[in-house]
Amino acid sequence: MSHSFGIAIESLVAILLLLTIGYCMLLNTRLKRLKADEHSLKATIGELITATEIAERAIGGLKHTVRDVNENLGNQLTSAAQLSQQLKKQLAEGENVVRRLSRIAIAARPAPEPEPAAPTISAAKAVAAAAQAFSDRRRADGLAA
Repeated sequence: MSHSFGIAIESLVAILLLLTIGYCMLLNTRLKRLKADEHSLKATIGELITATEIAERAIGGLKHTVRDVNENLGNQLTSAAQLSQQLKKQLAEGENVVRRLSRIAIAARPAPEPEPAAPTISAAKAVAAAAQAFSDRRRADGLAA
């Protein structure tokens, strides 16, 4: 009985050793897969770091470009505002000159001899009509503001 009991124990140990070897083989394959995943993960992380550095440089370039555009746009807006003010002043002066010229032209015209059937028009109405006609002609030419 002691001999068969020893064989049973030895058999049990051999079976447990076989199970341990099988489990170690399974763990080995899993560790190999994990190592392969680790290498691919390291490669992915390296690519991600490279892409991040490229993106950071691109963002820096974009910030620089935006700064330049803001400066240029600000300068252009300032000069456009100044030019607009100059044009407004020149338009006002031009309208003054036109008004004075129309008054001079009307005053320089010889007074027409009144026709017997036509009603007489006062000088003020004649000036107003001439100015209105001149203003209408300017608007038709597209010169009016």
